[in-house]
Amino acid sequence: MVSSVAMTDHAHRAIDAIWKIESPRLIATITRMVRDLDLAEELAQDALVSALEQWPRDGVPRNPGAWLTQAAKHRAVDRIRRERMAGRKLEALGKDMEGLLESHDEALIDALDDDIGDDMLRLIFTACHPALSVEAQVALTLRLLGGLATDEIARAFLVPEATVAQRIVRAKRTLAGESVVYEVPRGDELNERLAAVLRVVYLVFNEGYAATAGEDWMRPALCEEALRLGRVLAGLMPREAEVHGLVALMEIQASRSGARTRSDGEPILLMDQDRGRWDRLLIARGLDALERAERLGGSRGPYALQAAIAACHARAPRGEDTDWRRIAALYAELIDVLPSPIVELNRAVAVSMADGPAAALAIVDTLVDEPVLKDYHLLPSVRGDLLYRLGQLDDARDAFLQAATMTRNEREKALLQARAAACDISD
Repeated sequence: MVSSVAMTDHAHRAIDAIWKIESPRLIATITRMVRDLDLAEELAQDALVSALEQWPRDGVPRNPGAWLTQAAKHRAVDRIRRERMAGRKLEALGKDMEGLLESHDEALIDALDDDIGDDMLRLIFTACHPALSVEAQVALTLRLLGGLATDEIARAFLVPEATVAQRIVRAKRTLAGESVVYEVPRGDELNERLAAVLRVVYLVFNEGYAATAGEDWMRPALCEEALRLGRVLAGLMPREAEVHGLVALMEIQASRSGARTRSDGEPILLMDQDRGRWDRLLIARGLDALERAERLGGSRGPYALQAAIAACHARAPRGEDTDWRRIAALYAELIDVLPSPIVELNRAVAVSMADGPAAALAIVDTLVDEPVLKDYHLLPSVRGDLLYRLGQLDDARDAFLQAATMTRNEREKALLQARAAACDISD
């Protein structure tokens, strides 16, 4: 016989898993009703409390998302009625809500039903509104769409919890102060805002794939969260080529995750990885998304081009089979559409593999005085690798040590120091 304690623990674990999946949809739906992110989160939390009280006793419902949504909607209607009874204006809710309040609760709740996809899109574009800083966009996106608590976001980015909390509060205050319309923009504004949305999702992925600071080389949970958001976005905007391009890029890069570290967490560089450990399912998904982006005419989009570069690695059974000339050419195309010293540095790496380290060093040396790369540790890291391959070991050691002092990731620092020490051994 299963004890009541075990049943309660099982229900709570189920609720945690369901909340992670359903909370973004729930908050999106309630935000449309009340036009207030804080209030929507509060009502969603009320629904969660009800689930925690009822589900351990009655069992998890067949459709838990619908149960949570109905519970939150009932609370929203109750809240709206109380506000109205207190004589408060409901300007933010609109005149249509005033009329609906005359109807029966169930009729009101039915009338408030809308396409969940539309609600999710509105929430994504609201969280990434240009009135917010990038840091605020990231925090709000992870909170509202990732279902992450403030302390989880803080741990992921190694910043104080109070800092994340302040960013979220200020973001909501800014959106309220700017009287931001909770909607998906249209026309040129859609393209501008979509770029911000994709940038935020990719920032989250990159922080998971190559952690900026801390003890860990990667934070897989962030990669998974960004992938989930990207897949949701692709489902909601199936005709947007760059959305599929970003998903393709993330899927293919994520396929390498299991091969990027040893059992003790030590990093393994791309050319040294066991490609048999790359996730073939993720690669297949990525290649499929890339093909979709290309069919939609997006082959020269920035994310699609980066995905095409990742695909070159994915298609090579061994490191030495990589088509580095193709990769260098793709980076040249990427520079045309996304001029950046960082892209040029990546092109130099590809050139070094295709034409040798001397040709690449000539490119890298032109980047040394670039202001954007002043604190970018990968510039001396790449330069150190090229110098090492050219046999200039003293200069290579100095470059590796310089890079080690610039990175805030302890695993990467140890790797760079080891490479510097290898210069002394080889000398």
